Amino acid sequence: MNKTESREDYLETILLLMRKNGGVRSIDIANELNYSKASISRAVGILKESNYISVDRSGQITFTEEGQKRAEAVYDRHITIKSFLKDIVGISSETAERDACKIEHIISDESFEKIKKMVTENEKKSLK
Repeated sequence: MNKTESREDYLETILLLMRKNGGVRSIDIANELNYSKASISRAVGILKESNYISVDRSGQITFTEEGQKRAEAVYDRHITIKSFLKDIVGISSETAERDACKIEHIISDESFEKIKKMVTENEKKSLK
């Protein structure tokens, strides 16, 4: 896993934890990912330095505007690719989840946009 991939995974995890729990602290990330507190502390420091998050005195993590946008974009890629693999290609949900986690970090914008278009069109057909 490279630095960008790791950073994106942390942003996505923070986003999902915020949606689930409202607030997020480093310990929540450590528990969710089953990583050591030291690893999470380093990652949080990097995300702060990159201007993706801020941490208040009580340890609550919030996104900067840039961080929120990046986290939402990563999550959008993830759910779109998973949907493509599962609903269009016909891969099992478990395999689609694992593969989406890998593909979301390396796919080109052009390929992603084409996949997103196919998923959107498929969803529209399903609603009819």
